[in-house]
Amino acid sequence: MNKRKKIFLIVSLVFVVAIGVIGYGYYVFKDVLFVNNKFTNGTQINGIDVSGLSKQQAQNVVATKLTDSRKDIEITLHHNEQVWVWKGEDFEIDNSIMPYVENVYNYFNSGNLIEKKIKLDKLNGEKTFNVSYSSVLTGLPEKISNLAKEIDKPFVNAEVVFDVSKDEPFSFTQEQSGEIVNQEKLKNDIDNALMTSLKVDINIPTIITEPEVKRENLVNSIAKRGSFSTSYSTSSDDRKHNVRHALEAFNGMIVEPDQEVSFNQTTGSRTAENGYKKANIILNGVYVEGTGGGVCQSSTTLYNALLNADLEILEVNKHTLPSSYVWLAFDAMVSEGYSDLRFKNNTGEKIYIKTYSDNDNVYVDVYGKPFNENEKVVRRVEFLGAIPHPGDRIVPDTTGQYSNKVTYKGEYLRLKYPREGYRAKGYIDRYIDGVLVESKLIRDETYEPQEGIIIEGVEEVTEGITLPPNTVQFIPPQETSNVNESNVAKKISKQNPSNYNP
Repeated sequence: MNKRKKIFLIVSLVFVVAIGVIGYGYYVFKDVLFVNNKFTNGTQINGIDVSGLSKQQAQNVVATKLTDSRKDIEITLHHNEQVWVWKGEDFEIDNSIMPYVENVYNYFNSGNLIEKKIKLDKLNGEKTFNVSYSSVLTGLPEKISNLAKEIDKPFVNAEVVFDVSKDEPFSFTQEQSGEIVNQEKLKNDIDNALMTSLKVDINIPTIITEPEVKRENLVNSIAKRGSFSTSYSTSSDDRKHNVRHALEAFNGMIVEPDQEVSFNQTTGSRTAENGYKKANIILNGVYVEGTGGGVCQSSTTLYNALLNADLEILEVNKHTLPSSYVWLAFDAMVSEGYSDLRFKNNTGEKIYIKTYSDNDNVYVDVYGKPFNENEKVVRRVEFLGAIPHPGDRIVPDTTGQYSNKVTYKGEYLRLKYPREGYRAKGYIDRYIDGVLVESKLIRDETYEPQEGIIIEGVEEVTEGITLPPNTVQFIPPQETSNVNESNVAKKISKQNPSNYNP
């Protein structure tokens, strides 16, 4: 074969190969070759053929189709027996579809020839794209939100009902589960349903919400922590009234965790305008009549109930004279602007106080978080002994205050008997399983001995005046006392009878 023929054959072969390569390339990339600036063949958006259309043309066609289809949209929603129907005419079509069409367009028209081919291959010949009609219905999220307001039912926690008018003051309401519309899921359900049909029927998805506080937990969270009572059986009616009146200010009180409470602030001024009557009070170591007498028995009863409940006491003070209605070192004297009983709820849970009375006694019950199992708190007094009194002191009536009783020297009026003093300590003992685990000193009190006071007239006895016999016996200083732990309460009760106590 000559050289010219060889060249011809080679050129012919190259040409054939080139034509084959070009043909194959066209076959392989034919969908891609005509994609630039237009949608590739076979592309549909929401069933609308956009093949060969530009981005703007496709947007116009799809938007027109969606707008025309709005009248056919009907969304029926169900919840229990309720039904809501939303028509397409209830909505405006917005332009949300435009970015979606642009995204499809950019998907095909980005990248080089091979990258575009890979994208088309991934579609496996399926070039149908759908955007839910719900995404172009203006105000759909707002309608779902308003629908939720009709359906949503918040959960209801169980609650404590504290009614001090009842013997058993506590009852407990039943908790109730709540239900709220799952708005995100409802939106997705509408989205998905409108992909395949313009008339959709959907059960509204909801979420059941459980209460944070359940009745069974509340029932086990409250117990009587401490109680105390004192007797006022021998008191006057007015004194009984004052004791009850002061305690009524605490009846039904709920004390929040860490809340501090003042007896004086709670009960208010001891005045007639505030409902108090006249009864004995202590003034300078002497029992005298004053408005509000007996209120200290209220504070003392409350104080001991608080101790039994193991609450934190912020302020407490003793009386000048020991009270017969309670142990030494366990009284609580209150006086406006001078002495208060203050306490704090240190339990971490609410505290509930109930007070009540009968004709002989007043009572205070304190409820709240139960003690730990087998734990017990006990008050204890340690009597340290008596302090001898200094005897009588004779005081001349130089001001004439007692001139209607004594006038002349040698005439005597006993104003006050001498009283011995006492020392005592108060403790709180804590037991677990009957074993003493802590003994805490809370009070170390000295009730000072009281001197007797005898008033004597100041005028000289002149001739012709005969004084009546003196019936006031002078009492000398006490050298020793026969009072001990076993009889001190009886001695105090004799010296300071409960009807005299403040």
